[in-house]
Amino acid sequence: MNAVERSIVADQSLAPEGHLKIDWVKAHMPVLNRIREQFEKEQPFRGLKVAISLHLEAKTAYLAKVVQAGGAEVTITGSNPLSTQDDVCAALAEDGITVFAKYNPDPKEYKELMIKTLETKPDLIIDDGGDLVTILHSERRDLLAGVRGGAEETTTGILRLKALDKEGRLEFPMVAVNDAFCKYLFDNRYGTGQSVFDGINRTTNLVVAGKTVVVVGYGWCGKGVAMRAKGLGAQVVVTEIDAIKAVEAYMDGFTVLPMSEAAKIGDYFVTVTGNRDVIRGEHFEVMKDGAILSNAGHFDVEVNKPELAAQSSSVRTVRRNIEEYQLKDGRKIYLLAEGRLVNLAAGDGHPAEIMDMTFALQALSLKYVNDRYEEIGKTVVNVPYELDEQVARYKLESLGISIDRLSDEQKAYLQSWQEH
Repeated sequence: MNAVERSIVADQSLAPEGHLKIDWVKAHMPVLNRIREQFEKEQPFRGLKVAISLHLEAKTAYLAKVVQAGGAEVTITGSNPLSTQDDVCAALAEDGITVFAKYNPDPKEYKELMIKTLETKPDLIIDDGGDLVTILHSERRDLLAGVRGGAEETTTGILRLKALDKEGRLEFPMVAVNDAFCKYLFDNRYGTGQSVFDGINRTTNLVVAGKTVVVVGYGWCGKGVAMRAKGLGAQVVVTEIDAIKAVEAYMDGFTVLPMSEAAKIGDYFVTVTGNRDVIRGEHFEVMKDGAILSNAGHFDVEVNKPELAAQSSSVRTVRRNIEEYQLKDGRKIYLLAEGRLVNLAAGDGHPAEIMDMTFALQALSLKYVNDRYEEIGKTVVNVPYELDEQVARYKLESLGISIDRLSDEQKAYLQSWQEH
């Protein structure tokens, strides 16, 4: 049985459109192209099975093809029901990758597709949000045997992994890709900032300039969203629970308020905390008529949808990816993309040049954990600095940029306490 026959996709006839998308991003991912050349020569995954759960669009598809080029038998599924692109799935199946993914499956089918991915009994995994790891450590522990390790993409996933690790229950090593410099400095900040407003703008077709944008959370993703909102001409308000980050937001020129106050003045809201219920019933009660809510955190729990529905007299879809909640007092609040990741559920995700660096880290981290899984042990580890720096060096070379190097004398000076 070939990959097309094994795969579960929505419409195999969409493959030509998916190939065009993948070809486009490949042309804009020079770092990953360079790693692909290395993998084709070295075959680091020869004879191994790799399971991938990521937002299944063109850039992810190209990462899967790079891992495949390294000798792996690859199976892939989505990490969000609304971010999967059916044409890309069909194209991957034609290219020999087994795909278990469809756009917007019901929750039961979505879970079943993930489990089918794990039932291939992978040696290595690439996870997004910790979903594969969670299934392996809970209801399908029978599939743990043989898993050497993997790499995790997101802040949310790393929080879940560290909780497992702290309890001594993590059964294999995982590399925290999100915590690498070349991930959070560029992907989380510049990627999230641009892609969030790409999703918001194409969905609403409304102006941002002159509006008040409330950014909920000032981590690296929040920094990027606030920066881009300011660049689009918005007044930016930041809400935080961390005093240090709140001071940082203030010194970056943004107004800092508690959500109870920010809720009264916001036109747009973007949640980027990784936590639940950061916008909830008490906040809906004081929001402006026409307020627009969106989420850029991993799960659709940051905006409390049940409480919003309970305060509403009616709910209807007014545009694709826009639900209108009419409150009992007549005000209307709009929720984008069902409260899921607005940049992927209502857009194409981060720019290809940004994901080039992130997915280069994923590919190199997968090789790293495969080469050293026994010595690493059952724990969460950071991406080695030399891999981080290698990705940055490849990126600079692709841009034609050179940087200085320390002389031997300068190295000696920096390493000695006696030099002055």
